[in-house]
Formats: sequence, C-alpha cells, structure tokens
Amino acid sequence: MRPSQVSKKLSITWEFFYFFILLNMSIKNKRVAIVCDWIKDWWWAELVLKQMMEVFPQADIYTSVFLQQENTVFKWRKVTCSFIQKIPILKKSHKLALTLRPQAFESFNLNSYDVVISSSSAESKWVITKPDCLQICYCHTPTRYFWSHYEEYLSMMEFGLLNPVWKFIMPRLIKKLRKWDYAAAQRSDYFIANSINTQKRIKKYYNRKSDVIYPSIDISEFPLIEKKQEYYLAVGRCIPYKKFDLLVETFNENGKKLIIATNTDNTLYRKLKKISKENIEWKMNLPRTEIIDLYAKAKCFVFPPEEDFWLVPVEAQATGTPVIAYGVWWALETVIDQKTGVFFKKQTPQSLQKAINRFETMSFDAKKIRKHAEKFDTKIFKSQLLGFVTDKLDS
Repeated sequence: MRPSQVSKKLSITWEFFYFFILLNMSIKNKRVAIVCDWIKDWWWAELVLKQMMEVFPQADIYTSVFLQQENTVFKWRKVTCSFIQKIPILKKSHKLALTLRPQAFESFNLNSYDVVISSSSAESKWVITKPDCLQICYCHTPTRYFWSHYEEYLSMMEFGLLNPVWKFIMPRLIKKLRKWDYAAAQRSDYFIANSINTQKRIKKYYNRKSDVIYPSIDISEFPLIEKKQEYYLAVGRCIPYKKFDLLVETFNENGKKLIIATNTDNTLYRKLKKISKENIEWKMNLPRTEIIDLYAKAKCFVFPPEEDFWLVPVEAQATGTPVIAYGVWWALETVIDQKTGVFFKKQTPQSLQKAINRFETMSFDAKKIRKHAEKFDTKIFKSQLLGFVTDKLDS
C-alpha cells in the first residue's frame, strides 16, 4: 500500500471515529425533531429524510401529511401529522392545502426540543421554536411555486376542474405568500443548502447565508457493471417539468431504444405512452432492485429537466453508467462533461439529439464514473450533517 493510500485510509478511519464521538458527546442527550413538508411517496427527498433519521436516531418526525405508515423506516418512530391529515381531500391531494400548510406548521408545539431540523422545499421551515432551540433548515430549494418557478407552476397546475379557480386566486395571493415565506425563512438560525445552485437562491430570495452539504446515496447498493446494453434510460415522476415529452419526441424521431420507468399514472403519462413508438418502453411501479438493475445495464441515463436536486443521475453514475443531461443547475454539480457524461444546452429535440450524436462517438470509463459518484456517498453526508449540527450546538 502506497503512503498516500495509508494516509487516506487513516483519514477515513478518523472521520468516522470523530463522527461517533460527536454523536455520543453532543447529541445523545438532546431532544431532536425533524420536520418535513409531507411524506407521501418515496423519492429522493424522502431518502434524505431517512438518512437524517439515521444520523439522529432519537428524533421525532413532524409533517403535514403522512402516507407511509407501512414503510418500515418509520417503525418505532413518533410521527406527528398536522390537521391536514384529517381532511380526506387535502390528505389525498396535498397541493390543495397550499394556503393551509403555513398554519399547519406554525401550529406544531416544538417547545420540548433542543434541536429542530427542517428538510424543506416548501413550508416546513415555517415552524416556530423556543428561543434557545437550535433551528436549522436543510433547504432543497426556496419554495419553487412562490419564487423561481412561479410562472411555470401557474401554467401547469394539477388541480383538474379547480385549475381556473387557482389561476384566478394565486396572482392575488402571491405577494402576500412571498412576504410570509421570506419572514418564515428568517426563523431558522442556520441554513444548509443541498447544492451551490440552491445556495445562490437562498441568498437571492431569503437573503440568508448557507453552507452546502450535498444529499447522498448509499454507494454499496449499486453494482458496477462495465458491459452495457443497447438502451437509454429515464427514471422519475411523469409530470410536466420532468420533460418526458421531450424524450418521447426525440426518441420517436431517432428510433433508439428508450426505457422510461415511472410511478405516475396520470393524464400526461397516458398521453405520452399513447404517442410513443415501439422503440420506447414504459415501465410502471418497478421495485427498487429492478430500477437499480436498469441503471447498471443502461448504455446511458438521460436527464432532461431543470432540477435543484435529484439523485437519479448520481445513482446512474454509481453503476458506471454515463449521463446525458440538460446542462443547468444540479446537473452541473453532479455530471462532468465528456468524463461522466454529456450536456445539451436547450430543452429541444434538436439540442438533445446533438448530444446523443456526440455521446455515440465517445467512450467512457465506467470505473472512473463510479469513482466520481463516490463523492456523494451517504457516509459523507451523515458525517458532514452531524458535524454541522454539533458545531452549532457547541457555539
């Protein structure tokens, strides 16, 4: 073993020794609460929540709506829901509770806690704590439908027959909602951003400084497979901003095999599936193991949306699979152009096809792609989060 390898191994060993020392000394006797916007599906924000729960095994959970009662992750956990949980139509469609969620989070009594951490892309940071409580917001993004993507959300509302009503109401409420959201963002003692892009938005919309701690995946779950099969892959919810329509249009034209794995059976899904040609295969509600297998064997993972954070391109790279991504925001922090993937500049079939053509002429080293993904391993996230909280407690 070379000296540099020995040094690196010792560094990793000390990191995790320090991790557990901090846990026992500074956190053990503290009452901790983790607050999240809602717990409905099981996607990447929920994986971040799971990792937070592992860092703080004594933490209680607070949320507006909880629909994961059968998930063993929450076994033995105290989960407190807001009054929205008791209203069937709002429980089923939490988006309808937009104007009620601020009140819901402010209604929680958190006076018994020493540390409150909100995992927030919406209103969970609105909670109110006692003066000597350490309140930290782990921010996935400033509330998108108030700030950066207000116009987009307004144009693609998913309230069915109520769409005209919300389109009438929202422009009349948005100024007040932004003022409230800004004021609520001042309640946290500290902000953690999930990316550099999010860090910039936190500063722009909330005028708050933040530290970046990247969300993570458990690298050990993902097998490295160097011999790939001849298909492209996309994974995610079939909703407008994920841009599956762009994928269908592009691959309908080029005839290359594309597999799209989703869990969203809605009007858009049925429309896109109907117009998809035979080279496009849709897979619904696959178990996690099968999605990982698709990652590992795919020729390339295609990532077309604008995302603040979404761990699927990291998961794909963990299996040694390169990524074609829309070159903005989260993609710029997780994909290295021409080394672990290729970027396209515009969300158009022409721009995406140019990137596919360029990708087809290149070769990629699966081991190097995997090595890059290891920077986002869950051990690093847990160590950094615990270190951050402990440091702020000590100070």
